[in-house]
Amino acid sequence: MKIAVNTRFLLPHKLEGIGWFTHEIFKRLVQQHPQIEWHFLFDRPFEPNFIYGENVKGHVLYPPTRHPLLWQWWFQYSVPQKLKQLKPQLLVSPDGFVPLKSSTPSLAVIHDINFEHQKENTSKLVGWYLRKYFPQYAYAAKRVATVSAYSREDLIKTYRLPAEKCDLVYNGVGDFFKPLAREKQNEIKKSLTAGKPYFIFIGALNPRKNIDGMLEAYQIYRQRGGLAKFVVVGEKMFWNQELDQVYQQHPFKNDIIFTGRLEREELNEVLASAQALAFVSHFEGFGIPILEAFKSEVPVITATNSSMPEVAGNAALLCNSRDKESIAQAFLQTDDAQLRKELIAKGRERGKVFRWDRSAEMMWASIEKTLA
Repeated sequence: MKIAVNTRFLLPHKLEGIGWFTHEIFKRLVQQHPQIEWHFLFDRPFEPNFIYGENVKGHVLYPPTRHPLLWQWWFQYSVPQKLKQLKPQLLVSPDGFVPLKSSTPSLAVIHDINFEHQKENTSKLVGWYLRKYFPQYAYAAKRVATVSAYSREDLIKTYRLPAEKCDLVYNGVGDFFKPLAREKQNEIKKSLTAGKPYFIFIGALNPRKNIDGMLEAYQIYRQRGGLAKFVVVGEKMFWNQELDQVYQQHPFKNDIIFTGRLEREELNEVLASAQALAFVSHFEGFGIPILEAFKSEVPVITATNSSMPEVAGNAALLCNSRDKESIAQAFLQTDDAQLRKELIAKGRERGKVFRWDRSAEMMWASIEKTLA
């Protein structure tokens, strides 16, 4: 049997959410199902370490997908042509894009449809493209999988998909996230914040991440006697005028530290040394940093909306993302060492629910349903 997989997000040294999802799950499935002939479809030259076994063949299809017009060409011309040549029984697409006219059945993993609800968070062209084509991808795919029960219900409601067509495949968390010894934490804090405690945010600086709201809540926290600094980890993808104004006028601007994107070992060290993760987004299809904090034994402050309560369970402080007072109060609560200890213990247990081994099992179950 042949299964093709859209692996265009397997980018060396640049794995993000969908890339990690693809890497962790298909690394396991390739090894667990040696009887399958896997065909990985890349949009540029690939690293050999992404070919996880002798039963995998990599194919480079052009052009590289860096623009909506190139997305259209790649998925509606290059991929169907390759599928016609390979004749696989199934195409799995971890980023949700699928050919609209192909005889090969497809399984689309649609992580979330934030672009349907918060249109201001994508450029006009990209937003138009996603809103035009993702309903078509969802209908064209034989089955759809997504990463949270919230996203599953959202797809069913927004796109009017049959519930029996939609599967749940949770995200997991990388094994390289782990707690640090106290001495190492002190070393990291000394180099990053002159030894002071700090809150940490991890993610692209997209408006839906609510960076401006958390920084305004951080101001309230400091004005009420809090001493921790604030570290922001991530690329300034959507640094806008509103966020810039909040930052430039912030009275504690010198205690807000932007690190840019960090590679995984350094990310783990900076996360595991934090007083708490501040991840109070306006919308998340899942919220992987919550799991990364649980694994690193760091308390979590997150939001009451979308998928975040589902992922956090009872192991985090939950706030209304639109309520800066609520967020500031959660910041103040984490100054309490005993509360931090309790949250860490709960997070350690909650994190056990989300394992990549389990995710691979859920994905294989969805593949079997699609093949059936």
